Amino acid sequence: MNWDIVKGNAKQLQGMLKQKWAKLTDDDLQLVSGKSEVFLGRLQERLGIRRDEIELTLDSMLKQLGKPTHTHTRPH
Repeated sequence: MNWDIVKGNAKQLQGMLKQKWAKLTDDDLQLVSGKSEVFLGRLQERLGIRRDEIELTLDSMLKQLGKPTHTHTRPH
């Protein structure tokens, strides 16, 4: 997952995350535009689910928004 893409779509993702996991607070959701480790750690703690499940959910949400989940670079 490309965290720059996540951060660039933070507002849209915040709403989607709040719908999926209503127990997340606004403070939790504001972390999406910060460091990935802090945000993912907070979600793991708050929701009691594994990091890979959270990342799969974020990937799915980005796909719903029509955003790529990875960036690929070609060797020169």
